[in-house]
Amino acid sequence: MQLRCAVLDDFQNVATEIADWSPVADDVEVVSFGTHFADEDALAVALADFDIVVTLRERVPFPASLLARLPRLKLLIASGMRNSVIDYAAAEEHGVTVCGTPSSSTPPVELTWALLLGLARGVVTENDALRAGGPWQTTVGADLHGRTLGLLGLGKIGSRVAQVGLAFGMHVSAWSQNLTKERAEEAGAELAASKEELLASSDFVSVHLALSDRTRGLIGSAELALLKPTAYLVNTSRAAIVDQDALLAALHDGRIAGAGIDVFDIEPLPADHPMRSAPRLLATPHLGYVSRANYETYYGAAVENIRAYLAGAPVRLLS
Repeated sequence: MQLRCAVLDDFQNVATEIADWSPVADDVEVVSFGTHFADEDALAVALADFDIVVTLRERVPFPASLLARLPRLKLLIASGMRNSVIDYAAAEEHGVTVCGTPSSSTPPVELTWALLLGLARGVVTENDALRAGGPWQTTVGADLHGRTLGLLGLGKIGSRVAQVGLAFGMHVSAWSQNLTKERAEEAGAELAASKEELLASSDFVSVHLALSDRTRGLIGSAELALLKPTAYLVNTSRAAIVDQDALLAALHDGRIAGAGIDVFDIEPLPADHPMRSAPRLLATPHLGYVSRANYETYYGAAVENIRAYLAGAPVRLLS
């Protein structure tokens, strides 16, 4: 009997075209879902008849309660090699093999700069006015050259964001709880004495930290109050690192110049979510990882994972 594979959150309807699924076509029927299942009950119903599930990033949790309702599920493939919303112990208990895929850090670096530049030069505001026949020039752009770029996190993504900042002639400052002076200098950055100093001294702040108990809520009302009123905040990392209510208040009150946000507490955002109408906000629907090359990698590796699993030798195991 042919196995069935569900591909979740295929919003662009490209999963079955952007990679070659023919190596598993004789053994597996692939069904992609272009709409998001918002709750566990909907997921349990939709996935009841599937043996394999491919899920993107960490948008869809797979807790023990859901895995218990999917007795047919045998292989769960997540994009990337880290996923915090899968209960690995429960997966093992229910006989579900969990695999990951390679993932490039290049697309989120590029999107970070798209948001930062869009904010600095009022790109969306000016484009909307021009296309609507509105006023000619309404904004005064914020300069990058000679300004300070503060990076919260200087790992694979943060260090590459730093390189671009240096190319623009910016002074780059960085901070994280484990960052050393030597590591910062290797990336061309200056180690800030503290998180508070970085926030107070930066003209642009960009978040590049992994979500953990130490980073959850790292930027709240007190931290946002340290930013200059002319400063911009960019978050392409994880929504929970920045307190969303505190950010909304800062944007509405004009306490910061603006924010570029790609990650949210609920995804996809409900139509009436306050982030959709917040002033001084340039927002994108979690596009950080969404690029042709990354999708080719994700889905191509998913096919490889399925082939390896069927051959009895699973690869890229997650636990």
